[in-house]
Amino acid sequence: MKKIMLCCAAGMSTSMLVQKMRAEAEKRSLAVEINAYPVAEIEQQLAQADVVLLGPQVQFELARLSEISAPLGKPVAVIDMMDYGTMRGDRVLDKAIQLMA
Repeated sequence: MKKIMLCCAAGMSTSMLVQKMRAEAEKRSLAVEINAYPVAEIEQQLAQADVVLLGPQVQFELARLSEISAPLGKPVAVIDMMDYGTMRGDRVLDKAIQLMA
């Protein structure tokens, strides 16, 4: 089972997006686990994730997290601001799947 990690400042705003993504994954019969964490916890959670998506509000962490995750072969990307703001779980799920391919 693939694991998708979403990160934001406190892990709260991404929780709604996680619910939308889970619903979309269920609709597509995809075996994925999707969770949200505060960016402060990413180093402890990184080993368990297959891909990390950052909320736009923490995109300043992209370079640091990419450097940490590169040796583990785990992609890190920023969620599109429009997809995040409109809670487009389908599009964010598509991005995660694309990054894991």
